[in-house]
Amino acid sequence: MAEVLFTHFHFMSIFTKIIKGEIPSYKIAEDELFFAFLDIHPLKEGHTLVIPKLEVDKIFDLPQDHLSRMLVFAQPIAKAIEKAFRCNRCGISVIGLEVPHAHMHLVPINSSNDLNFTQSKLKLSEEKLIEVQKKILQYL
Repeated sequence: MAEVLFTHFHFMSIFTKIIKGEIPSYKIAEDELFFAFLDIHPLKEGHTLVIPKLEVDKIFDLPQDHLSRMLVFAQPIAKAIEKAFRCNRCGISVIGLEVPHAHMHLVPINSSNDLNFTQSKLKLSEEKLIEVQKKILQYL
């Protein structure tokens, strides 16, 4: 099971529970520092979350080595998303208001509006989420 490093939080974020396997997820990638999984309420098919295993609320509060390595970890995932879905590119967004655990969104986009988090999210079935997961994994 993944080791999770804790900071000053008195509770585990939902993301830490996902890392620990207490909440199921559609995992895309994992290493010793990071975990990537499908957003179950995506803006677009292929919308993936990349999170550090270190439980820190704000992304810029991460140690510098984690911050830079997070982008390096995300790079092959972003390239796989671009190959798996018809899009101009894989967009990246860091908002961080929904869950008090640093995270970035990787979303296949064709316009800047595709990263508009105020728009309705997709409601995908479990079967569709598994299909999306397999599509990305085939290019990793």
